[in-house]
Amino acid sequence: MEILSILQHLWQQVLEISWLQWLGVSAGVTQVMLSKNNKVSNYLFGIISVIVTMIVLYEAKLYAEIALNMYYLIMSIYGWWYWISNKDAAQKPITSCSGKDWGIVVLIVGTAFAIFYYFLTRYTDSDVPLWDAWVSATAWAGMWLLARRKLENWILLNISNLFAIPLLYHKGLLLYAILTFYLFTVAFFGYFNWKKMMKNHALSTVKGDQKI
Repeated sequence: MEILSILQHLWQQVLEISWLQWLGVSAGVTQVMLSKNNKVSNYLFGIISVIVTMIVLYEAKLYAEIALNMYYLIMSIYGWWYWISNKDAAQKPITSCSGKDWGIVVLIVGTAFAIFYYFLTRYTDSDVPLWDAWVSATAWAGMWLLARRKLENWILLNISNLFAIPLLYHKGLLLYAILTFYLFTVAFFGYFNWKKMMKNHALSTVKGDQKI
């Protein structure tokens, strides 16, 4: 009976999901699949998803998540512009993080977390400031690495996803929690897909040098 009650509760939550959530999630799924395959068009669907998601998050009072999505929007526009405005952009290889890149990642996470937590506790009615700040700060760093086509972007994004899943469920955003679990799984395979692409590019470069 208890299992049946849980299933009925979940079904009721599904029935209450708004069309905005369905639109935002659908665009988000499309974006991450294109991103996994290293397609520049992922940014277009990312922009649509972000705009819709900010409206949903405002209603849920997840303010740091809204700020995160504003950052997603900026980085998506930047990423899209960067790859279509540079003639060598489409051929830009995936690379691994350098020591300098990791330093910037730590700086982004630390700074973003401190700022988010401060404003959430001082100026909002958020009931999950620590949680919200951490999810957003780690995702900020992941998006920066994604825009730079760094392999480790998947690691940072999945750290964020791991904490975001229970947070979204706690806030009653079941569909977004399911989407985030899906993104967590896709990002896991995305990491190895990008790693394979990076290895293949390195091998083709070596072969090209040998022919010369």
